[in-house]
Amino acid sequence: MDSSDLSLAADLGREMLWVAVKLSFPILLVAIVVSGVISILQATTQLQDQTLNQVPKMFAVAAVIFIVLPWFLSVLVEYTHELLGGMGGWFQ
Repeated sequence: MDSSDLSLAADLGREMLWVAVKLSFPILLVAIVVSGVISILQATTQLQDQTLNQVPKMFAVAAVIFIVLPWFLSVLVEYTHELLGGMGGWFQ
């Protein structure tokens, strides 16, 4: 393997990780915010039920996935086009 093969593999890996971070960020952000709000409410009301934290978080994450699904698909399609479009130059 020469250095161009290694740099190509590193670039592909970096781009793949960046797409994964971009796609997971909205979901993780909403889950963290909802958990924080529920934790503050639990602390102020002294209601310590474990399921109280999970149910709103599940609904919030499902709502975010539903709302940003078109953006998810556009990011994945763009990444796939870049990946498949660049394949022609790899096999020389």
